[in-house]
Amino acid sequence: MKLSILAALAALAVGGSAFAQEPPAGGGGAGPSPEMVAARQAMRAACAADFKTLCDGKEGREAFMCLRQNADKASAGCKDAMSKMPRRQPQPAPAG
Repeated sequence: MKLSILAALAALAVGGSAFAQEPPAGGGGAGPSPEMVAARQAMRAACAADFKTLCDGKEGREAFMCLRQNADKASAGCKDAMSKMPRRQPQPAPAG
């Protein structure tokens, strides 16, 4: 009896660890894609002055959201860089 319980637990542990290492369907992996990283860097460079004037004191995601909300006030170079940002694919709702 104890051996069958141990075997079942071992099978669950192995199956669970394999599942945890699998990336979610449709991409999304562990972090942003190389394209997204490059686009963010280009946007930071093109929008540096705009970040300072429109979103001073904000950092990270908050700064990007601020700039997006103030896109109509951004410089032409910044607007161009924002337009080249890859769009995130909507994540499917979890099955349940």
